[in-house]
Amino acid sequence: MVQDAGREDAEQSTELDEDVAMSLVNKVLAGAEEADDENPDPRTTYPSGESKQQSRDYPGWTDAMNPRPDHGEQSYVGHNRMLGRRALITGGDSGIGKAVAIAFAREGADVAFTYLPEEEQDAENTVALIQDAGSRALAFPGDLQDEEFCQEIIAQTVAEFGGLNVLVNNAGFHMTTTRGIEDLDPEQFDRTFKTNVYALFWLTKAALPHLRAGAAIINSSSIQGYHPSPTLIDYAASNAAINSMTFSLAESLGPQGIRVNAVAPGPVWTPLQPPTQPAEEIRTYGQDTPLGRAGQPAELAATYVLLASEDSSYISGSVIGVTGGKHLA
Repeated sequence: MVQDAGREDAEQSTELDEDVAMSLVNKVLAGAEEADDENPDPRTTYPSGESKQQSRDYPGWTDAMNPRPDHGEQSYVGHNRMLGRRALITGGDSGIGKAVAIAFAREGADVAFTYLPEEEQDAENTVALIQDAGSRALAFPGDLQDEEFCQEIIAQTVAEFGGLNVLVNNAGFHMTTTRGIEDLDPEQFDRTFKTNVYALFWLTKAALPHLRAGAAIINSSSIQGYHPSPTLIDYAASNAAINSMTFSLAESLGPQGIRVNAVAPGPVWTPLQPPTQPAEEIRTYGQDTPLGRAGQPAELAATYVLLASEDSSYISGSVIGVTGGKHLA
């Protein structure tokens, strides 16, 4: 369990790729005292050109990506919207989960997260960023396909933090196939559903005795749950299941004062993408959206903060799309 990491390491690892850093010049930071006369153009807030050659090693690492994803390391500004809250995020070492971990910590929450053991370097960096924000951090290496692991991390988070207010079921697995169901083997199908759906069930069931009125559960879904690709049959089906479970859980837990929502991203530039999709698709990843580019993890963080905070006290049973302009329904 990773708990300590040096501030120096965090600063070195969070330097953004040059083209991303340059693009941030056009971005209006939250909480800025002075705003430009014109709003920034969302099409050019981040790079939209063809990506460079990427590492194909699974599960993918932040430092191997070019350009490097923006998780909000230099841009996210907290406003104390989650003071005193205790959160558990699955898959918090990189990508969307990392951006959410940074945002939660800067909003005042203590943050625990899970990661695969081979993602240790990214996990250490996330721990350092959480601690740098003045929050407590817990990092749990393990595989969410293991029910016992899911139960243990809930118990450990509650024991270390003294409770649990926010559960973010974010971690997911997907792998494209070249011929659809013809080369989709049972092992991949099983892994997809155990990671994406079973883990959500196990974690939510284990967390429920510790959740009180005012708690929030946030599930990471995908636009694939609405517009399934023929090469992502298992992944799309798992996200349709996540959406359905979100609706059912919101109905079931609402009378207890527990809100349940989901976020459905479109194409987002995370380490999971290059190892799991054809290289030709990665080169132009996200350019088919109305905004003409892939999203960055940092662009989703505020949505998770909204759903975790009192600002969304009447929002439950919703799936919020963050898709660059593609519709969900």
